[in-house]
Amino acid sequence: MIEIIPPTQFKTVPWKNGQGETIEMLINPGGSLENFDWRLSMANVVEDGVFSNFSGYTRNLILIAGDGINLQHNDNKIDRLTRLLDISTFDGGDKTVGNLQSNEITDFNIITRTERITTKVKCYPQAKNQDLGTSQLCFIYSLFKDALLTINNDQKVVTLPAQHLMQITDLPENYATLTGDHLIVVYLSDCT
Repeated sequence: MIEIIPPTQFKTVPWKNGQGETIEMLINPGGSLENFDWRLSMANVVEDGVFSNFSGYTRNLILIAGDGINLQHNDNKIDRLTRLLDISTFDGGDKTVGNLQSNEITDFNIITRTERITTKVKCYPQAKNQDLGTSQLCFIYSLFKDALLTINNDQKVVTLPAQHLMQITDLPENYATLTGDHLIVVYLSDCT
């Protein structure tokens, strides 16, 4: 099943640490900020600071606007996100400090409960007839322009408007191909 969620259905919620706001695009049914299995969101980071603690969760953070940010985890490893669609995957329980390169940035976040959800994230600066993988849930987001999903069995084309979120439930193998620019594709499945 394919569903397209428009930005008018996204919700603005406070950061867990209270230092800013997140645009929550989608959260698992029945999920809340304190207790969820998966959540997709976007946030503007306007100053350097410590990220919220999400112990027990895995975070995937993707740069989608701005000059870049360095993420330092546990005063040790540093991920440098300097180009659009650069991604950092890290433990939500790490002490992560974000240091902006110059101005504010916008990031796209996928946060999943580590013991329950297997997460795979793919970023495509340019995709032409890109095969989709299999998963229980697949989400597709296009930063700037409409993207096209072509269903393989009947060649039906579904248009994903820019900055809308597409959700595909129970995505089988060889179901569809994707064409577009600056795309984020998220695959979520139960760990069992």
